Amino acid sequence: MHYRHLLQAMKLRSIYWLSILQFTLTCAIAGESPAPARDGSHDFDFLIGNWKAHVRRLPDRLVGSNNWIEYNGISNHKKLLDSNANFEEFEVDNPEKHLHIKAQTLRLYNPDTRQWSIYLLDLDKGVLSLPPVVGEFNGNRGEFYDQEQYKGRAILVRYVWLNISPKSARMEQSFSADGGKTWETNWICELSR
Repeated sequence: MHYRHLLQAMKLRSIYWLSILQFTLTCAIAGESPAPARDGSHDFDFLIGNWKAHVRRLPDRLVGSNNWIEYNGISNHKKLLDSNANFEEFEVDNPEKHLHIKAQTLRLYNPDTRQWSIYLLDLDKGVLSLPPVVGEFNGNRGEFYDQEQYKGRAILVRYVWLNISPKSARMEQSFSADGGKTWETNWICELSR
């Protein structure tokens, strides 16, 4: 792990905890108790099982491109060791362009922070993506963030899970090069079964 990535991850977590502290203090001054933290340990249970995946991918990112490439394939999810952690095996193709994407995802729930960490794994190279995107669900929508380097500049990365039902779900990945003021969606995955 690069030292700079560690510092950036620590900075994002510090901002998160400072906002929680500010909210708690504001409630205490107003004489209110903050709502108890929600247990989100089963938020990704909807994913467990086998899905068909349709992906739209923007390969040229943060340059104003509208040239999307589409893929079809599978996204299969299982719980790990009867825990709240889950693992995804993902494989999609675009036969016309001879493109193939194979990926694995590990999702871990932290009961202390009540947040999920999502790691991408490259089993072919033996690499675990760091930092993970970290976040939680509010209702039927999950948002997860991290800060990374992309083509030599610091960007924010956001994953959003939405349109969740027993038969469908949607995941979008977006990048922001301006500190979250604007977002460019570059990956849309529609799951169905």
